Amino acid sequence: MSTHDVRFDVIAAGFSGDESTARQGLHHEDALVRASAIRALHRMQHIAADELRAALHDTESEVRRTAVECAVSFPDVEVHHLLNDTNIFVAEMAAWCLGERAVTEIELDALIHATTTHPEAVVREASAAALGSIGEERGLPAILIACNDKPAVRRRAILALAPFEGEDVRLALENALSDRDWQVRQNAEILISPRGEDHEE
Repeated sequence: MSTHDVRFDVIAAGFSGDESTARQGLHHEDALVRASAIRALHRMQHIAADELRAALHDTESEVRRTAVECAVSFPDVEVHHLLNDTNIFVAEMAAWCLGERAVTEIELDALIHATTTHPEAVVREASAAALGSIGEERGLPAILIACNDKPAVRRRAILALAPFEGEDVRLALENALSDRDWQVRQNAEILISPRGEDHEE
């Protein structure tokens, strides 16, 4: 049977409830089959935390990324170390995952660190968004720093200010109204309007 056929069977197993076929795919030599097996088992709600933990250490980035995505419903499966993954899309997914679930102090610290120091803008952007989703005051200073980052990061950072109040937040939004990037300006306008604050064009 070709790898394509095996992957098709594994994907189909996720919809038909064939746990045995899906689980066999976890150990296939092809990374896409392994990733599909994780998704299939997750769809059936039969993926185990230990299976996700093992997949987080897979040599292939697609498998790690899939495992991180599915770990969003497994808060006991640690993913914060993958903010430093060699593949930026795995790191980006780790930030998203943390922003979608309850986090520990260590995980919050990791997001703060990634928002302000990660060498890849896409990871800083995702980490800032995650801090906004979490809404923990301790993450606010990092978001404010991100408001002065590259355009894509600034856009997400401005939106991440939504759950916060205070003079620093107000000033950041006011400054964003004159940002050279129109999407940053637009995002600031979106946030300012519901707050009942007037501003001039």
